[in-house]
Parts: sequence; C-alpha cells; structure tokens
Amino acid sequence: MQWKRSHIVISVVIVAVVGWVIFEFPWRDAQASREDSSTVPIVAVAPATRGQIRNSITLSGAFRPYQEVDVHAKVAGYIQHIYVDVGDKVKDKQTLAILEVPELNAQVAGAKADIQRSEDAIRRSEQDVKRAESTYAAYHAAYTRLKQASQARPGLIAEQELDDSMAKDHEAEAQVGSARAALAEAQSQLTMAKATMDRYASLEAYSRITAPFSGVVTKRYADTGSLIQAGTASDTQAMPVVRLVEWSRLRLVVPVPESAVPDLQLGQAIDVVVPALGRTFKGKVARFADELNEETRTMHTEIDVENPDGTLVEGMYAETTLVLHEKDNVLTVPIQAVKRTGTDGSVFVVDESGTVGERSIKLGVDSGARIEVLSGVSDGDQVIVGNLNAVQAGQHVRPKLVAQNLAAEGQY
Repeated sequence: MQWKRSHIVISVVIVAVVGWVIFEFPWRDAQASREDSSTVPIVAVAPATRGQIRNSITLSGAFRPYQEVDVHAKVAGYIQHIYVDVGDKVKDKQTLAILEVPELNAQVAGAKADIQRSEDAIRRSEQDVKRAESTYAAYHAAYTRLKQASQARPGLIAEQELDDSMAKDHEAEAQVGSARAALAEAQSQLTMAKATMDRYASLEAYSRITAPFSGVVTKRYADTGSLIQAGTASDTQAMPVVRLVEWSRLRLVVPVPESAVPDLQLGQAIDVVVPALGRTFKGKVARFADELNEETRTMHTEIDVENPDGTLVEGMYAETTLVLHEKDNVLTVPIQAVKRTGTDGSVFVVDESGTVGERSIKLGVDSGARIEVLSGVSDGDQVIVGNLNAVQAGQHVRPKLVAQNLAAEGQY
C-alpha cells in the first residue's frame, strides 16, 4: 500500500516537470525573440526605379517691350493735328500727327515755280534749236549750190559772193550749236529744280509723323499747337511727339546663373507662368548677353513671348522653368539616399535578409528630388533614404518601405 502511494507521487512530479518544460521554454524563446527583434533598427527604404528625370531651374523676371521708341519729328513745326493718345493701339505707318511748317510750304511752292520756269526754258530752247537748224540748212544749201556752180564754171561766181555764203553757212552752224547748248543748260536747270523739289517734298512728307511699327502709345508729349523741334541731331533736346512700344510681342528678362549657362540653348521652348493672370504662355529663348555679370554671376537672358491679344503688360512679373537636361527611362534613386563625392557616390542597399551593403555608384542627371544612377545598383534594389550616418555596411536592419513621393521630398 505504501508502494502505491510513492508511485502516485512520483507520477505527479513527472507530469508537473513535463508541463513546466512544455509551457516555460516556448514562452522564454518567444520573449527572447521579441527582445532580439526590438534591438534591430528600422530604416526607411525606397526602390531604385526607372522613369523620366529632368534637371531644371525656376527663374523669375519682368516683361519688357520688344521695341520702345520716342517718336520725333524730322522737321521743325507746330502740331496742326495729333490723332493718338495714351493707350491707343496703332499700326505700322499709321499717321500719328501732322505738323504745320509755313516756310517749308513756301519752299515747295518756289521749287514748283523753278520747275515750271525750267520747263518753259526748255521749250524755248527747243524752238531756238529748230530755228537755228532750219537757218543752217538754208545757208548750207545755198553755199553748196554756189560752190558747185563755181566749180562747174570757174569765174561764173565771184569769190566774194562765195566767201559770204560760206561765212553765213558757218555762222548758221554755230548758231545751231549755241541753241543746242542752251537747250542742254535748260534741261540741267530742270534737273536741278526737280532735285530741289524732291528734297522739299521729302521734308514736307516728314511733316506727317507716322508710326515706325505697330504698337501702343504709352506717353504723349505734345498737344495741338505745340512747337516741335527737328530731332535730327543727337545734341539737341528736341521734344518727342509720343512714346510707342510694341505690344504684340514682349521680352521676359531673366538672370541665368553661371552653373546653367553652358546648357542654355537659343530657340529653346519654355513655358512662362504669369501668377497675376493665372495663365501659362509659350515662349522661347531668343537672345542672351553671352557674358556674366561679375557681381551677381548671372547672364542676362531674354525670352520672347507672343502677345497678340495684348493680355500681357509691360512690367508684369512672370516665372519660367528652364529645362537643362531631360532623359526618359533611366534608373533613379531619391537624392536623400546618396552620399556624393563629385560625379560619384555611394548608397546603402538592404538585401532580402535585412543586411546592409554599401555600393559605389556613378551619378548622372540631378533633378533636385531624384538623381540618375548610371551604374552600381539595379532596378528594384532597396536603398536606405535619410539618416545615412546611423547605418553601416554589414548591419542587420528592418526595412520599412516609404512612398516614392515622400522619399523624394524627404518626408519619412
């Protein structure tokens, strides 16, 4: 009986020990596993992906007129009529004002009279030439007959008569030459009178002030009756009539930084954003100074923007994005994943087991958010982004995938 009790006690002890082993050791393994996993750092990772990358800079500036000029008169006079005012849009060659120049009108009338007098002199000279030629023909025929008769029958014609006839012949011939010279002189006088008339007519035409190009009047200097001096010399302080600017096309002036100058190309198409209008306009790089400003280290660059409906106004503020490089289907990683050393760099890559490896990479186009990788990583590799000094090669980590846009913006 005593043996049976001992046997029961031993069985209970064995069952208790087995139960403690079954339940205690898995709990300790799980606790140890949790303790081990809590010591593994969590790192943000993003995959290396393919896509488009663009290197660009945003520049701002103000619109300037494509052309701007103060319109002067070429002759002095009084404003007889002025047809435009501030804000008026005019076309090329349109009349802006008419000057009254009394002395010029008198000179034109005198030149016309000189032409008429020269034409009358030419007609008289032409008649004199005809008369002289007719007289010469008669005297020459008479002399010729007397000479022939004297040769046929010597002594029939007195020598004195023959000599008188010859003299009259030569005199008539000389008169023809004199009449022709007078005609030539009258013709020269007519040419001179016409040249003078042309000069005065040109000056008279300048009394009509016209627009040199299509544009808008931004300032009016003179009114009806104002005395306008001739603006023909640079040292005179002649008052202009109006100021005219071309509005159908404007220049957007922007300062391009030194680093972007080598990639600037004439004719490059650009989108121009005008915040005041909430609109985007098409433009192109039309010209640049080809030299740097020593103080700002920028280059004066002008972008032509068409403005056919006059929506844009001189002085408006605008922004434009200048694309320096653009590539499609290239391998890129977030800029926060790269430790740079010039054109080279390195990234930390997390493999499937969670082990960190450092790889050297060759860099390409930098968009500011992502950077092109020419070699060193493959499509889909998980690279660590941000806080790169806290990890090292060979370290075991727990990767946490972050969204592409957050990785690009550094928000993780």
